[in-house]
Amino acid sequence: MSFGDPNNPYGQGQGQGQGQQPGYGYPQGQQPGYGYPQQAPQGVPPQQGYGYPAAPPVSPYAGGGYPGAGGYGNVPPLAHWGWRFLSRLIDLAVVMLPYYVLIGIAAATSDGSGENGLGAILGVVGLVYLIFMFFFQIYKEGATGQTIGKKAVGTRTLRESDGRPLGFGMAFVRQLAHFLDGIACYIGYLWPIWDSKKQTFADKICSTLVVKENG
Repeated sequence: MSFGDPNNPYGQGQGQGQGQQPGYGYPQGQQPGYGYPQQAPQGVPPQQGYGYPAAPPVSPYAGGGYPGAGGYGNVPPLAHWGWRFLSRLIDLAVVMLPYYVLIGIAAATSDGSGENGLGAILGVVGLVYLIFMFFFQIYKEGATGQTIGKKAVGTRTLRESDGRPLGFGMAFVRQLAHFLDGIACYIGYLWPIWDSKKQTFADKICSTLVVKENG
């Protein structure tokens, strides 16, 4: 047997005359190349190629892409310190003013003996109101990003990572973290004045941002 022998399979080069051996498992002239996607037959949906999945979209709130003056697209700009201070005042007034009014009336109607039933009832009502409003404000901020004060001035607290509301648990943790804003002469509450992200210490701990949505 020689290399010119027609019975010798090693002596037949590809593309030589009739009787050419087709590629293994593929029609003649349709062997796929390596590393390149092949065109699917007509009427058959293309299959997803192998490789790394597409990267998820990057939030404008994450990775340093913080909205500046005017924001990016529909992303609201960060709320400056004045709006934050005003919303805080409104929240304190809504929560504390009725409480102090009820306690004041209870004290004014008390005869000092502790036997005044109306004064005791008003004191209990005031305490219940205070506790209820404390958790109601946290619930609203966790669910919508807005307390009563924030809704009044048009600001909203959102997660820094994806721009969504915090949820009740993280909103509660953020409220507790405000303790750190006040222990050092309230410097944490003033921090948004010069901070690039306009965050308090509580915002930095909980990775939250306060944005201005209108006006």
